Amino acid sequence: MVDTGKKEDLNERERSVLRHVVYNYILTAIPVGSRILSKRIEEQWSPATIRNVMADLEEVGYLSHPHTSAGRVPTDLGYRYYVDYLMEVEALSKQEKQSIETLIDQAIGQDELFRESSRLLGKISKQLSVVASPHLSSGVFEKLELIPLSSSRLLVVISIRTGLVKTVMLEVKAEIHRDTLLRINQLLNERLSGLTLQQIRDTFAARLKDMKSEESGLVRLFIESVDVLFDDTKERERVHISGTQNIIEQPEFIDPKNFRSVIELVENENVIVHLLEKHQASDKDFVITIGTENNEDIAKEYSMVTTSYSVDGVSGRLGIIGPKRMNYSKVVPLIDHVAKTIAKMLKGH
Repeated sequence: MVDTGKKEDLNERERSVLRHVVYNYILTAIPVGSRILSKRIEEQWSPATIRNVMADLEEVGYLSHPHTSAGRVPTDLGYRYYVDYLMEVEALSKQEKQSIETLIDQAIGQDELFRESSRLLGKISKQLSVVASPHLSSGVFEKLELIPLSSSRLLVVISIRTGLVKTVMLEVKAEIHRDTLLRINQLLNERLSGLTLQQIRDTFAARLKDMKSEESGLVRLFIESVDVLFDDTKERERVHISGTQNIIEQPEFIDPKNFRSVIELVENENVIVHLLEKHQASDKDFVITIGTENNEDIAKEYSMVTTSYSVDGVSGRLGIIGPKRMNYSKVVPLIDHVAKTIAKMLKGH
């Protein structure tokens, strides 16, 4: 993140002007002039005084001055200072919270839960929203079921304690007798009980070394397929993206160049996954990256706000991507409540 220095680097007058510039620009998407601020700021400062303060803020990099306008707009540094020191988070109303919970509660199944949560985030925020499926590797194994689909195909259903499920299709060389399936199924459940998927993947071969020569060949197939069975890479990369129609209605995207940019971002799921993974490393309740902090050329005109949801050690990430002018004070409590609702729904399933 950009280093804004200490809060005391700006005096009270400078902080007040910067807060009002950011707030007004978020609301209007129009560069903010001193005359406008003189009517909005509680203190009775003249336009000339405000203009001087704005010039000082521009000189130290918190504001910029578009050549086509007499007003100022926040820079990445200005937004960062606002988010770190000046933003006042606006709590969701009881009615808004209940509405979110009711809509998400209608989802049937985990995929629909994540998809509906993403759709709702995009609709309410009027930005691009993303909800990533949880990382299963830290989840505790509950049971495994072996379901024969044909003489050569076997469905493996792995359940973890949170209620999340992973399914894998395996190709077998010959039909395996039902009694053999039941026996191996029971054996696997006994030996893997209480372990995380990560622990299972790391120790699977050792735990079943006495069964390698089992005549059906199924145990050997499991050992060879351990990365497919107990690795959650594919689940981590599954993201539900919504809100394209909402974000392109923002004033920034009247410009065809900006419009093409956001469509390119939406279509580049790998970039979004990478940004989410970067945020995942943080231990903060929510993470905000602004403009150049995103370290992806395609995302340098956007901000990203994310948080995590967690159930019994299994966690995933969700967030909102939008113009740097997004209303951070409303986005933060929105994603926080949706994350808590997802966790509650997962725990209740």
